[in-house]
Amino acid sequence: MRLNVGNRLLVTLCTYNERENLVTLIPEIWKYVPDAEILVVDDNSPDGTGPFLEEWITREPRLHHLGRPAKQGLGTATRAALQYAVEHDYTLVCNLDADFSHHPRYLPAILAAMESADVTIGSRYVAGGGVEGWGVRRHFMSQAINAYARLLLGLKTKDNSGAYRCYRVAKLRELNFERFLATGYAIQEELLYRCRQVGCRFAEVPIQFEERRHGVSKIRFSEGFRACWVILRVALQGK
Repeated sequence: MRLNVGNRLLVTLCTYNERENLVTLIPEIWKYVPDAEILVVDDNSPDGTGPFLEEWITREPRLHHLGRPAKQGLGTATRAALQYAVEHDYTLVCNLDADFSHHPRYLPAILAAMESADVTIGSRYVAGGGVEGWGVRRHFMSQAINAYARLLLGLKTKDNSGAYRCYRVAKLRELNFERFLATGYAIQEELLYRCRQVGCRFAEVPIQFEERRHGVSKIRFSEGFRACWVILRVALQGK
């Protein structure tokens, strides 16, 4: 998919020990959106992601690396990626997981939906969407957190916990990132809430969520409880 003249797209990947996936994921992103620039936010992964990216950057001007000194949480990494998009004057910023659970083949449809939206979600929970390879426990955790977020934060979207999204950078400029509370997985719900507060228009595009290709999932059941606590704090802060 080619971008409209004047539009600049940044695709962001927040990583910790995902080098093996990045080798194939980054070229796959460019297969679908060759005009995109890619930013990898890496928390000093022990698998050597940082040096690997720095060498790749010497050969590829579309690739950028934001290295952080230690593992600081998905929430802070996601915020750093979005703030990078704001500071460097991109038009759109898309975020997806770095483990191939969010396949890049959905990027053209997500970008097309941005013609009439400020935030587009690659959604597991609209018609045509779905999940592959999950057990009952993980399905329950995801559905429960989504219902909880809709109730407490007043969200109307179906998939509030997924990270596969595109944002209009002009609307991100209206957010006060200093007010954000989430440092972990609750960043997804908090971002939608903050975007709703500044009048964003939302769209959802169906995706099939797939199991990671390499490595070990970092999701733990305890993360669900932490996310619920943060969502409650966000809701109370907005009162």
